[in-house]
Amino acid sequence: MGACMALCSIASCASCLCGSAPCLLSKCCPSTYNSTVSRLAFSFLLLLGTMVSVIMILPGMETQLKKIPGFCVGGSSIPGIENKVNCDVIVGYKSVYRMCFAMACFFFLFSIIMIRVRSSKDPRASIQNGFWFFKFLILVGITVGAFFIPDGNFNTVWYYFGAAGSFIFIIIQLILLVDFAHSWNQSWLEKAEDGNSKCWFAALLSFTIVHYALAFAAMVLFYVFYTQPEDCTEHKVFISLNLIFCIIISIVAILPKVQEAQPSSGLLQASLISLYTMYITWSAMTNNPNRQCNPSLLSLVGSAPTPAPGPVPTKAPGDVQWWDAQGIVGLVIFLFCTLYASIRSSNNTQVNKLMQTEEGQGLAADYEAATDDDGVRRAVDNEEDAVTYSYSFFHFSLFLASLYIMMTLTNWYQPDSDYLAMQSTMPAVWVKISSSWLGLVLYLWTLVAPLVLPDRDFN
Repeated sequence: MGACMALCSIASCASCLCGSAPCLLSKCCPSTYNSTVSRLAFSFLLLLGTMVSVIMILPGMETQLKKIPGFCVGGSSIPGIENKVNCDVIVGYKSVYRMCFAMACFFFLFSIIMIRVRSSKDPRASIQNGFWFFKFLILVGITVGAFFIPDGNFNTVWYYFGAAGSFIFIIIQLILLVDFAHSWNQSWLEKAEDGNSKCWFAALLSFTIVHYALAFAAMVLFYVFYTQPEDCTEHKVFISLNLIFCIIISIVAILPKVQEAQPSSGLLQASLISLYTMYITWSAMTNNPNRQCNPSLLSLVGSAPTPAPGPVPTKAPGDVQWWDAQGIVGLVIFLFCTLYASIRSSNNTQVNKLMQTEEGQGLAADYEAATDDDGVRRAVDNEEDAVTYSYSFFHFSLFLASLYIMMTLTNWYQPDSDYLAMQSTMPAVWVKISSSWLGLVLYLWTLVAPLVLPDRDFN
């Protein structure tokens, strides 16, 4: 009897994994929309791949794997069994490149398949919203195949793909932060109008002051630690220009004409964008190969000797400092933006056009519509007439996110041809700093667009 019940349970789970997104909910889950569940599920696959990459890059992983008898070439052996696994490839930066290559291929494939899906009535929509078990198997299969790619020039070529994709993803992150700040500001202003306005306005003011204070403190620290009186001219230019740009967008955001055209715009959004710009500036400066202008975090907080000027290659697997402070902050921002992109429900028309999404309906679905006759809650199909987001663009964003994760986990280091060292390069600096400038221009455009094009509807 117990065996029969177990088989029935397994069959139920199997049908759920092979079925559509509504099966992913149970009685304990809140009622929500089909589109939200699917985006969360795909984001989970991305986060799962990120976790695997993080584990592979942990210090000492190669040493621990070589302790497994009969596994790694050059490690502990078992009489009569030949060690065949090259552990230099499955750990360290090579493993991150291959893992992220697999995720990028997976999401790019779905981006191509889902082009011009208009509603859930399209047969391809069932692939988007279901068959999760098979999707997982496809991702695992691509990942296994990626580890059989010969070294050759793979890492060097894929580095340039990663740099280009990360440039675009940084812009997408800024757009999401702008959207989040707009939604945040609008929500608290509505609550202030409903009652207890002093409390809500004080909260908005407090967060705005905190954001600007952090941005200003970061700017001061950059001048102190990342510049030298007779050196680091690029850093001085980067810090000064981004400071000026942040002041400009803050002034524009509160101009009377801008406020009249967009009542929801304000200093909260500008302060958050200023803080993010300072992070990108810091991230760019940490990739400068000149160690006089790019001191390590350990040298800042400890008594490490001052490095000699000029580029210094960082030894690969084993000695490389995979994670630094800006990398950890980058991962935190990535996790936030990925989750927000999955559950976002925005009424910001300009951001919706940029992100290829429709006006938000909220996260929670109607209780009666989401509950079956048997009382089980299931996701509501809210895309019968039209999709609420571009399936293809969503997967393309995750494709870019995979490249961004690859560059973040490897600190944007460029591998040498012999793979024995990883070198910080100025191209990585320029990719990041130019993305911050382009992001500021995009935000400035969202402020002045209704004034420049008065005949278009931006409401």
